[in-house]
Amino acid sequence: MEGSGELPGPQPPHPGDHRIRDGDFVVLKREDVFKAVQVQRRKKVTFEKQWFYLDNVIGHSYGTTFEVTNGGSLQPKKKKEEPASETKEAGTDNRNIIDDGKSQKLTQDDIKALKDKGIKGEEIVQQLIENSTTFRDKTEFAQDKYIKKKKKKYEAIITVVKPSTRILSIMYYAREPGKINHMRYDTLAQMLTLGNVRAGNKMIVMETCAGLVLGAMMERMGGFGSIIQLYPGGGPVRAATACFGFPKSFLSGLYDFPLNKVDSLLNGTFSAEMLSSEPKYGASAEESNGTLEEKQTLEQENEDNVAEAQESHRSPEQETMEIVSQDPDYKESKEKGSKKDYIQEKQRRQEEQRKRHLEAAALLSERNSDGLIVASRFHPTPLLLSLLDFVAPSRPFVVYCQYKEPLLECYTKLRERGGVINLRLSETWLRNYQVLPDRSHPKLLMSGGGGYLLSGFTVAMDNLKADPSLKSNASTLESHKTEEPAAKKRKCPESDS
Repeated sequence: MEGSGELPGPQPPHPGDHRIRDGDFVVLKREDVFKAVQVQRRKKVTFEKQWFYLDNVIGHSYGTTFEVTNGGSLQPKKKKEEPASETKEAGTDNRNIIDDGKSQKLTQDDIKALKDKGIKGEEIVQQLIENSTTFRDKTEFAQDKYIKKKKKKYEAIITVVKPSTRILSIMYYAREPGKINHMRYDTLAQMLTLGNVRAGNKMIVMETCAGLVLGAMMERMGGFGSIIQLYPGGGPVRAATACFGFPKSFLSGLYDFPLNKVDSLLNGTFSAEMLSSEPKYGASAEESNGTLEEKQTLEQENEDNVAEAQESHRSPEQETMEIVSQDPDYKESKEKGSKKDYIQEKQRRQEEQRKRHLEAAALLSERNSDGLIVASRFHPTPLLLSLLDFVAPSRPFVVYCQYKEPLLECYTKLRERGGVINLRLSETWLRNYQVLPDRSHPKLLMSGGGGYLLSGFTVAMDNLKADPSLKSNASTLESHKTEEPAAKKRKCPESDS
């Protein structure tokens, strides 16, 4: 392959990628509730008040439905075909049904005894139906609603699906909307479309949405092209990006650059010594990501726990000590008694990170990026005005904000600055529909808002502002224009009358 001149691209997907493997990131689905976890043997997972192990999902295809059995084991659920000729006995209306709590003959003790005997949830639901005195008097729609409610309560059925942008954005918006700045999934789709995110692009992203926007861009680009992520603080946050489970080939085109060095890059005063002057005792990007992933998993397992508020009050020194103590490399080196090797490995990682920062600075200095996406909790105006200088002309940019007023100020500043066209401030409106036979209608509850988007295109700035010689020529032309004599009035010939 030497001398062919072809750049190595991402490897094609493995034939067994549709099968779940040990170490893969998957999403657990139950009704409309999602949770992202990593498949590990003998690791206890808690989901919707149920605990189980994911050992048995390894080797099965994505989309397989499992049932939780005794001992936390998952068993594939077989689909039972219901006879089509079966006719249900149902009433005409529910006017004579009184909810007095006496219609069910089974008590809570009886149901608990059935569970202790190891009877499956499907059989418990069937016994509840048989022991209900008002079930046959309900309408067919009410019966279906009753069965669905009891199945949700007593049947522990879980579907394992492959992570995607749509699934992860729905999961974050439902479980932890504050971590993604209350960005709705349809708003994220609009950002990818307006930003023209596609394979082979050179994109810039500045986001504080736990890496969800970055992961969505990486998924759409498919490992082709390059993405430069600008991050505030000590390192980029990519907890949601890790949930996608991208292969290592996707990470070759991913760069990160500290946001506090952007001004020096614009002024031309940036140098490699500025990166080496950063504190070396801070957590590297990979270690901070790993800690955030562990923290996210801990929060998801303890759904009703308020430990997150206590963790937010920890000092940076405690966080650094915890990062070092949780690092598996450190544990191995501690067991071997070779702390020197660990320190050398730490220095090697920092040197690699420094090289990647220099590569990102070189890419930004070219000022020919194909697009810019901003979705952060900071005010968008100073961010956008600074980062637009790195974008080539005739390229799109998209800015997301949870509120409208900061984008209105940003819109005004861009109009005064110039160099942009087709500015548009938009808000998407989303309504979910229930689609069932004879029962299709909009759902009663809908989202109040999914944020606002400011989009537009960059254009080349007027050369008169950049070249002073052209500016003097222009002023001369303007003076000539003012000195031109006024147009002579044309006399109308007098008519003989």
